[in-house]
Amino acid sequence: MNKTVSPVEESADIGDSVIKYVHYASEGPPLIFLHATGFQPWLWHPIARELAAAYHIICPYFCDHRDADPETGGFDWFLLASDLTRLCRTLGIASPFMVGHSMGGAVMTIAGGHFGLDIRKMVLIEPILLPREFYTITMNVEDHPLAGKSIRRRNSWKSAKEARDYLKSKPLFSAWDDEMLDLYIQHGLTPSESGGLALTCHPRKEAALFMGSMGYDPWPILTNVTCPVLVLEGEKTENKGIIDFKKAAETFPKGIHHIVRDAGHLIPMEKPSETLDIIRSFFMSDQRGFGFLARRHAHP
Repeated sequence: MNKTVSPVEESADIGDSVIKYVHYASEGPPLIFLHATGFQPWLWHPIARELAAAYHIICPYFCDHRDADPETGGFDWFLLASDLTRLCRTLGIASPFMVGHSMGGAVMTIAGGHFGLDIRKMVLIEPILLPREFYTITMNVEDHPLAGKSIRRRNSWKSAKEARDYLKSKPLFSAWDDEMLDLYIQHGLTPSESGGLALTCHPRKEAALFMGSMGYDPWPILTNVTCPVLVLEGEKTENKGIIDFKKAAETFPKGIHHIVRDAGHLIPMEKPSETLDIIRSFFMSDQRGFGFLARRHAHP
């Protein structure tokens, strides 16, 4: 474990909003981690702390820095990509490495492909690049398979223990690494007015983020992302048959597709050590990332 860089919570005013982020300051090149829908930047900690001596790390929190109503289109990911681009400009971050999970991967892709954010290399972990016909559909919250579920999510626990027991009983959390689950309980829950605990990212905010996924079709701009891109797919992903991660990797000019064995959609939470190894190997490989593939094939 790297003990020389301690993460701190900071915030940046990007003009019409303030974005919170977890910061690991160092003299290395910039590296941005962006979380999945409804999660927190602190879930990157088991991975980020191991890279913090080599990289200057920023982990933004995208949930509540703007008002968004799930019933009126939600929190458009195009706007999130604009916010990410402006955050980099505000913090003076040039040519960063990037790692994005789920929503985070899609937002980073739009930031690079549409807004021209100069990215050195990018790891996209199950990025939500929906089939193109999805972006032509008008759907309300209740009909959206993820927004409809998230807006009804349980949002009250008497204690951290009750929350942990409840989460462990759910398939979504059953395969999580223990430290990741501890971090989720510590940072993903917050004291509620009733004296118990509630979700830090309120169910309506999470639903708004899910609804925002359908506002902008990113497929036409994938070819604009000219940096090396690694697309990770979980072998047991719930997105199988819905999102074509291999096609996405092939559409990027310098894309590579890699399957993480025995993992679902939440690869970093289930396999943080392997995720760290993949990120480190890809970022340290030759320019297009083929050295990464050679090493992974030599050491399955």
